[in-house]
Amino acid sequence: MHLSDNPAAAASVTPAEWIRRAPKAVLHDHLDGGLRPATIVELARACGYTALPAEDPAELARWFRDAADSGSLERYLETFAHTCAVMQTREALHRIAAECAEDLAADGVVYAEVRYAPEQHLEGGLSLDEVVDAVNEGLREGERRTGGRITVRALLTGMRHTRRSLEIAELTVAHRDRGVAGFDIAGGEIGNPPAEHLPAFQHLKRANCHITIHAGEAVGAESVHEAVQVCGAERVGHGVRITDDIAADGTLGHLAAYVRDNRIALEVCPTSNLQTGAAVSYEKHPIDELRRLGFTVTLNTDNRLVSGTAMSEEFQHMAEAFGYGPEVFEEFTVAAVKAAFLPLPERRRIIDELVRPGYAAISSTSR
Repeated sequence: MHLSDNPAAAASVTPAEWIRRAPKAVLHDHLDGGLRPATIVELARACGYTALPAEDPAELARWFRDAADSGSLERYLETFAHTCAVMQTREALHRIAAECAEDLAADGVVYAEVRYAPEQHLEGGLSLDEVVDAVNEGLREGERRTGGRITVRALLTGMRHTRRSLEIAELTVAHRDRGVAGFDIAGGEIGNPPAEHLPAFQHLKRANCHITIHAGEAVGAESVHEAVQVCGAERVGHGVRITDDIAADGTLGHLAAYVRDNRIALEVCPTSNLQTGAAVSYEKHPIDELRRLGFTVTLNTDNRLVSGTAMSEEFQHMAEAFGYGPEVFEEFTVAAVKAAFLPLPERRRIIDELVRPGYAAISSTSR
């Protein structure tokens, strides 16, 4: 049901009043895309990095958002040179990971999977294992600071344009019982198909490890096909170009039907999609069509700093564009937790103890 279907509920509470306290789950959030601007400035001074485009935190935040509003995935990705530059020590990684957990929890997130590429944090002399340990310890610290209000797991990312994906897959397997939930590949899609990293995916499958793959963002439905059918992705990062396999009358092609019918979750990131040109506006974003057609849709931030967003803001944009009320956001949140790379009992606990009661309380005050 939409709030617009219930005028009394719509009149009694505005979306902003319940969105902030609504339980949320995010599956697609990049650690290096979500730093606090003030933290970047402090760490840059500490490590001697002098290439920041601004040293005032507010100005720096605006610069990131303006740079991301280019309509190009490649230009969008260039912004990460500044964040990665200050993420080269154990102390910096620990701090950033802890703050990430705190910031997500403050926005009502009860479960998060945060991804990053360990190979991008070696310039200060850390080993891959030391990078992963620092981030995991930081995430645990962030969980403690929030009083256990959030559960956070890491996803290790291999970069499409390098050839270390098998090494990162092995790292994922080695750390999967210490806070690492799965594996991802990211980076520019054009000219870097996921099948080039097939040995990594085969290693993960043999080890019974979870896989998500960025696909269907800058490249069409064929990239989703390759991610799912060739590489074995259980979820698809973004995936909005699956609409290329959906006719104007809503008829699904064989790939779209397979993705829908096998409940392969789409990690949809509306604001980021607008910035990279994968969608033209919130009102015309394909998330609503995909939801109505029965796809497993999850709502995500992608990069909170770079996109100038948060889960509450993504909820707000969708509420304004499509009239979604608490029932729809509960649907998105439950779908995300069900698709999480967590053991089934933990997923059930989060849904039964946090998500369902949280939305029941919102619904009772919205009537």
